[in-house]
Amino acid sequence: MKTIEESVVTAMDGSDKKLFPFIPFIMQDLWEFGTSAEVIKQLIRKHMNNYSALQILDLGCGKGCVCIKLAREFGCSCLGIDAIKEFIGEARTKAKDWEVDSQCSFITADIRKKINELEKFDVIILGSVGPVYGDYKDTLNILKNHLNDNGLIIIDDGYIDNENNFSHSHILKKEEIIQQIGISGMHLVDEIINNPDEIKASDDFMFEKIIKRCNQLIEMYPDNSEIFLDYIISQQQENELLERKMVCSAMVIKKKI
Repeated sequence: MKTIEESVVTAMDGSDKKLFPFIPFIMQDLWEFGTSAEVIKQLIRKHMNNYSALQILDLGCGKGCVCIKLAREFGCSCLGIDAIKEFIGEARTKAKDWEVDSQCSFITADIRKKINELEKFDVIILGSVGPVYGDYKDTLNILKNHLNDNGLIIIDDGYIDNENNFSHSHILKKEEIIQQIGISGMHLVDEIINNPDEIKASDDFMFEKIIKRCNQLIEMYPDNSEIFLDYIISQQQENELLERKMVCSAMVIKKKI
């Protein structure tokens, strides 16, 4: 198993675990990154009811944007878990600012280990964090044990369209994802595919902020400049994949009952 530092850096599209302690500085200008809270709200409103009674788990919650916006929208209870303590600190502050701190709890922990201590939820969100639990089959076999029978797992991820000849060692085609979902005893019931123009606008906004902070770190820590330059390059490459090669979507997965 990767160390928590390696796992987090990989989820943030980096390659060097030495980047880990600098991630809060690099991401300081951003609150909502990764999964769109608006998309998650839309899917929950479509597939669930009795919204205020929902128990929602966000694994790899970042700074808590999704939890906080869901709690404000639905009056539900949310638990967010992330390995970066600074992110969790910001999430708690934001929850107070949005007056949902009584509905939102945030924990600093390794989601690969913490999941084993948790009870069941109505909605489990795994948003833009990559294969931290393994492939789709392994991931769903773990998460379904913590999902109520009529609950939803929402995975925000990217895949290669079945008709696309492009291949990548770490990116599945949609048909492979569907197959793994089925093997796990679950099924895909819905998805929202992100608009390419919106993806590019979001990527451009985030990349501008990331470059600014990486350049500051290069000045502050010139002996470590290669770490930050590599991260800028990896972000460029990831954006190229997201915008040109992949289909990015939020997939709704349920148990077969």
